[in-house]
Amino acid sequence: MKIAVTSTGKNLDSPMDPRFGRAAYILIVDSDTMAFEVLDNAENVNAFKGAGIQAAVMISDKKADVLLTGFCGPNAFKTLEAASVKVAGDVSGTVREAVAAYVDGNVTLVSTPNAQGHW
Repeated sequence: MKIAVTSTGKNLDSPMDPRFGRAAYILIVDSDTMAFEVLDNAENVNAFKGAGIQAAVMISDKKADVLLTGFCGPNAFKTLEAASVKVAGDVSGTVREAVAAYVDGNVTLVSTPNAQGHW
């Protein structure tokens, strides 16, 4: 399974970034092997608007099955939902800890956004 995790750094021991659209990096982790790919999200960090939608498209293009993050706004959530990417919000710790928690069934998927949109 491919798990997208918002991150402040480029490795599995980096702390998660609680922001989705404006996270510094998004790691795409293979939950079976723990191999990962780093997506640099710098273009979206300072975007005027649409950061969440663009980040959602990036992880959808990488065929992620689920997103682990802190907060996900309504537009990004709709985009992820349309791409059949499940979302788990309010996740914290390192990227490695978040993936382990998800695999162990200790992460709750959300059915609605848990952040307000930015206008």
